[in-house]
Amino acid sequence: MAKEISDLVAEVRVGTGKGAARQARREQLVPGIVYGGGIDPQPLNIKYNYLMKNLKAGRFLSQLFNLKVEGQDDVRVICRHVQRDVVKDIPLHVDLMRLRRTSRINLFINVEFINHDKAPGLKRGGTLVAVRNEVELEVTAGDIPELITVDLTGKTIGDVIHISDVVLPAGAKPTVDRNFVIANISAPSGLRSSGVDEADDAAEE
Repeated sequence: MAKEISDLVAEVRVGTGKGAARQARREQLVPGIVYGGGIDPQPLNIKYNYLMKNLKAGRFLSQLFNLKVEGQDDVRVICRHVQRDVVKDIPLHVDLMRLRRTSRINLFINVEFINHDKAPGLKRGGTLVAVRNEVELEVTAGDIPELITVDLTGKTIGDVIHISDVVLPAGAKPTVDRNFVIANISAPSGLRSSGVDEADDAAEE
């Protein structure tokens, strides 16, 4: 199932250059541009407060958006750069890139753990420690997975789940080669304490 794509609403910016950009900022707009996709670049304006809300939500530079401009067809875009004021840290300009459905992009995908009731380690009182609740994957823009599913069936105390243990959606692959940890099943606190005590006794003997 494809992940739902968030809308990013903008308007056509009339005029280019520093003068038009300054005018936009006076009107509480952030100037930007969308380029790529075999189409001419298009100057845009995005409402300042609206853009700030999206920036504060996080992952703005690694999220796919459905760009909506009145009078134009919607297009999928990803943000490639946000220029900020070096003193005030407010956005001054936004660069967006159009994507074809076959474009390969890096996105953070949420991790979902299933079959908790089929994990012996959890039944014995162990705790699922999620090291990563999301994983950055290289995916196709036209086929973005909604979730990465991690099956806990058969997992016991002490088991460590690596990215190589997870069946990834077709066409998706991690952006790093390292076999990093997704989660582990840790022992109950009482069992951990008992283990420490036993180890101490053995050391004293």
